[in-house]
Amino acid sequence: MSSRFLRTSGVHATVEPDPWHPHAFVLSIDNAEQSHVNVAEPQEVFYEYLRRIANAVDLVKPTGEPITALHLGAGALTLARYIQAVRPGSVQHAVELERELLDFVLDQLPMPTGTDLTIHIGDAREALTELPEGMLFDVIILDIFSGPEAPEHLACADFYSEAGALLTPDGILAVNVGDEPGFTLVTSQTKALQEAMSHVAAYGTSMLFTRRYPGNIILLGKNSSWPEGWAQQLVAAGPHPATVLTGVELDELTE
Repeated sequence: MSSRFLRTSGVHATVEPDPWHPHAFVLSIDNAEQSHVNVAEPQEVFYEYLRRIANAVDLVKPTGEPITALHLGAGALTLARYIQAVRPGSVQHAVELERELLDFVLDQLPMPTGTDLTIHIGDAREALTELPEGMLFDVIILDIFSGPEAPEHLACADFYSEAGALLTPDGILAVNVGDEPGFTLVTSQTKALQEAMSHVAAYGTSMLFTRRYPGNIILLGKNSSWPEGWAQQLVAAGPHPATVLTGVELDELTE
């Protein structure tokens, strides 16, 4: 096991082997698991909510075609590794608030050879103005919210509008929302995304939509209509059982 005390945030980060999966490692912060990486098979995404985001990434362009991707919240860069594995030649940018954490992760778990990844250190919203001028992204992934409390300047329609303006015409904004029973944050963020973007969906394990269990819902936003059959593809891709809500059904989630 490798560990480091992060002076900026005062937390303890560790990277240790996953005893059940060869070549896989787990990043933990203060003993709470944050990320899982299979360095030999980065196309294998272990955490359920990240697998669902990967499924959405798979819809953006035909299989294997390079994309542009922006990761807001880096973690162990699991999805950046996934995109490089399944779409070689992709151009990616990642924003992380804490340089020490990212340095530690990249020291312990280097990115695959050939990865085109530019790192930005700072606040996710402020970083949007520091990206290459005129650059648009096929996928923007926001993976910062870790519970019912979320930074107000990120958990709002204005921020989603700013992020949505950086999408290609068929691009997707994917927001991971981890929440407690009752889904107060899921509700507020669904409303905010609906204000900011013309097409919004919620994707997750079916039982979570009862609002009786804690868990992660993936909110998806687009400025253009969804591809034909996309919802069925997401459900079929799993993990199972999965549900995708749009339109009137999604409105019921915000009541």
